[in-house]
Amino acid sequence: MPIRVLPTLLAAQIAAGEVIERPASVVKELIENALDAGATALNIEIHGSGTKLLRVRDNGHGIPANELELAIARHATSKIQSVDDLNHIRTLGFRGEALHSIAAVSRLTLTSCHHKQPTGAQLIAEGGQIKDIRSVGSAIGTTVEVADLFYNVPARRKFLKSDATEKRHVVAVVNQYAMAYPKVRFQLIIDGRETFHTSGNGKLGDVIVAVMGLDTFRSMIEVAPLAPLRDDLPFIEVYGFTTLPEVNRANRSHIYLFVNGRAITDQRLTYAVVQAYHTLIPSGRYPLAVLMINIDPEDVDVNVHPTKAEVRFRSPDAVFSAVQRTVRHAITQKMSPVHVRQTPTPEIDTDTKQATWPPSSTSSISKSSTSPTNSKRRQQLDFDLDTPNIGRYSHQIGQSQTDEAFLEEANYPHDEIVSPPYIQPKESDDPTAIPITIGKPKRPRTLPILRVVGQLKATYIITEGPAGMYLIDQHAAHERILYEELMAAYSQKQVITQQVLDTFILELGSAQSQALFTYKDELANVGFTFEEFGRNTFKVISVPALLSDRDPAQVLYGLLDDLANGDPAGEAEIEAKIVKRICKGIAVKAGQVLSHHEMQNLVHQLERCENPFTCPHGRPTFIHLSNEALEREFGRA
Repeated sequence: MPIRVLPTLLAAQIAAGEVIERPASVVKELIENALDAGATALNIEIHGSGTKLLRVRDNGHGIPANELELAIARHATSKIQSVDDLNHIRTLGFRGEALHSIAAVSRLTLTSCHHKQPTGAQLIAEGGQIKDIRSVGSAIGTTVEVADLFYNVPARRKFLKSDATEKRHVVAVVNQYAMAYPKVRFQLIIDGRETFHTSGNGKLGDVIVAVMGLDTFRSMIEVAPLAPLRDDLPFIEVYGFTTLPEVNRANRSHIYLFVNGRAITDQRLTYAVVQAYHTLIPSGRYPLAVLMINIDPEDVDVNVHPTKAEVRFRSPDAVFSAVQRTVRHAITQKMSPVHVRQTPTPEIDTDTKQATWPPSSTSSISKSSTSPTNSKRRQQLDFDLDTPNIGRYSHQIGQSQTDEAFLEEANYPHDEIVSPPYIQPKESDDPTAIPITIGKPKRPRTLPILRVVGQLKATYIITEGPAGMYLIDQHAAHERILYEELMAAYSQKQVITQQVLDTFILELGSAQSQALFTYKDELANVGFTFEEFGRNTFKVISVPALLSDRDPAQVLYGLLDDLANGDPAGEAEIEAKIVKRICKGIAVKAGQVLSHHEMQNLVHQLERCENPFTCPHGRPTFIHLSNEALEREFGRA
């Protein structure tokens, strides 16, 4: 085929694909333009996912009427004049591509009034083609309305995610710029409901409360700038907030980094933040942090990525050291000897190495058997078989039995070897099958009868069966038991809820709040109901009965974090994910000492699970070492 120059419109649509990936990309570019125009207040409004209608209004200095047409031309900008300007960029935008790219893939209405002109002007464009320009009455500032995004590039629209996911990305973008510019008042409205609002009072802490919630901010400490170690190092100022070691998450998504007011993605600097917590938090756990990095514009190159999300430093090692040293200093200064001595040891969830903080009074049963907490826990674990209480350890076969009784019940000859991991019992040899609840059919056995020998590292249950030794992860096994019980109840619309007697309030961040609204029906289906109690504040009305004797707030915060950061594919997957998170929060933890009776009851339930081999997240529940393998190891084979 002959070489030819692409048509202007086609070239514009191709170029737009590098800058405008989704509705959140539009919001990002328009916010940057507004901030560069000196705006002190921004109103962002979207409907649905943002493809139908998206509007950004600011009170910046506006665009002169005679420059309105030029504003949507490609590479038209007022922010740089020469190549030398690229060496010290002080604005968020500089390429002149944003409005041009947005106009090329949408129906755009641009209304603006310059602060030195008495009236405003309005431009209407479709697919990059100007349809009309006229004078209108308008307040000083600029309003950009983007309708039918990607209407002329259906392939791009086809690859967008669900409405919930696209909304989540928009919320994330607004959150980032609100934290970067606390002196600017941000308001986000989604489908007519105000989701996010900041005062613009210049206090970063107030913005973090709006983004992450008050409870999270209470656990944060201030990071103050430090003087450079040497005079020859470049000027690097690091400040913001970070959490104490006991408050952490399973991923890095809550570490926000800003360079000269620009939100960036930098794995190396994220690692510097994590390194500041070396030996203070478990491996695989990450802090929550909002850090501002101010550096001479000549020492950073922001022109290395189409969306300007990545930057390159002239002295990367110096920046890494400054971040790591400043954060570490803030942590160690706050953690006085008294604080360290009084800090309880977090319980580690071995599924994701999650530290539960603070350990609840009912989470450990290693205390004296005479303590009230321990007695209450024993009662919770040891209830009668006929009690329809989903998820607790139950007496499977009445009182504790001797080792011989277990073998008798299984009807196994003592010299019979059963091939792992399945055993195929006869229909008549299972008189003690465990009902799911009262009146339900008996479950078939999926594992052989296992006799508890002991507990290893307060994490693994050592058991013996006809086929050898089974080493059971108590947390993973309990998660599997709870998951199957809850999913069975949910599938039959029999989820048991309980009204909250002591009302408690959830103060959420904007992303968590949006997740709650998005998935409120799915949450209700598994037992959570709420009542709005102010912006991003909710009163909990009911919880699953499984949480009735626990602190449900901790489970809810983790659950809403997961929903805010995840992308479930459909209704069934969403509710399954919710159930998994509930099970994770209430299952016994690694490091929790169990009595022999409690271990045996847990093992009994695992024996009857439909899939006893993995936890809901796919991790093994046990390791099997056959009799033959043991004999080979000891030279008896």
